[in-house]
Parts: sequence; C-alpha cells; structure tokens
Amino acid sequence: MEEAMFSKYCSFLIMILMANLLFLKGCTATSEVHTVGDDEEWNDGKDFFSWSQKYNFSVGDVLRFKYVKGQHNAYEVRETTYRSCDASSGVLAKYESGDDQVKLNQAKKYWFICNVPGHCLGGMRFGIDVKEASAASTSSQMEASPPLNSCKSYVPLRWRMGIFIHIFALGILLRFDF
Repeated sequence: MEEAMFSKYCSFLIMILMANLLFLKGCTATSEVHTVGDDEEWNDGKDFFSWSQKYNFSVGDVLRFKYVKGQHNAYEVRETTYRSCDASSGVLAKYESGDDQVKLNQAKKYWFICNVPGHCLGGMRFGIDVKEASAASTSSQMEASPPLNSCKSYVPLRWRMGIFIHIFALGILLRFDF
C-alpha cells in the first residue's frame, strides 16, 4: 500500500515538473509578430513614429507589413536614406508583395520607408531599436501593461492562485486516496 502511495506521489510531482518545463520552454522560444501600423496597417495617414514607440522589439521578433500591392512597398534602409527619403542609395532590402514579413535577426537599429513617391516624406517611415531578448523583456517588465500576446506578459495573481489551489487539491487527493 505504501509503495502505491509513493508511486502516485512521484507521478504527481513528475506531472507538475513537466507542465512547468513545457510552459517555460514555450515562453523562451516565443517571438512576437508586430503588424506595422496595427489595424491601420502600412498605409498613408498613420503616425508610424508613435506606432514604433509603443513596442519593445526583441531579436527574433517579426515585422509584418500589410498593404495593397502596387500602392505601397517597404524598404529597409540605412539611417541616412531614412532621413533623406532618397532611396537612390542605402537600400538594404526591398519588400513589395503586399504582405511582407521581416525577421529582426540582430540587436541593432532598423530603418524602414515606403519608396512610393511622396510617401516617405508624407510620414510612411519609422526606425526601431531591436534589443537582445533578455534586455527587451527586462524593460517590458517595467511597463504598466505588457503585450498580451507574448510570454513577456504577466499571469494575473488570481490565475496563479487558482492553479496552485487545484494542484494542491490534486496532491491531497492522490496522497490520501479519496
């Protein structure tokens, strides 16, 4: 009888350990996909500087440029090209499909413009500072409301307590074999 109880208890502990490991593994491997301009997407009339300031960008995150193909494009450029809006030089990459995804692979400053005449000077440009994942998550912990679609977001205390109570109750049931 004692061996059966010990076996149940060990099984319970292993189950809890595995659940925690799966949760932590999922969080460390997660990156965020940021749709440039949010619901308004990559279009005229959006304040992309303000948009870019709302987020903390980490290595591994993805920028998604959504727009009508042929009406806009997205160019990754050097800072001087960004400031002048002259794409005759300093273009690092061109995205023109209408639904482009740019993976942020390095901790550095990235600069983007729309190269359709008049669009860059009209405000379709922004720069972002991409940090290493640990640095960006540290700064996002200081914010009042972290993004909800990532593991950088917090788990409310009442959820943690509810999970703890359920696990504790399950442990008691296994221990005393009700």
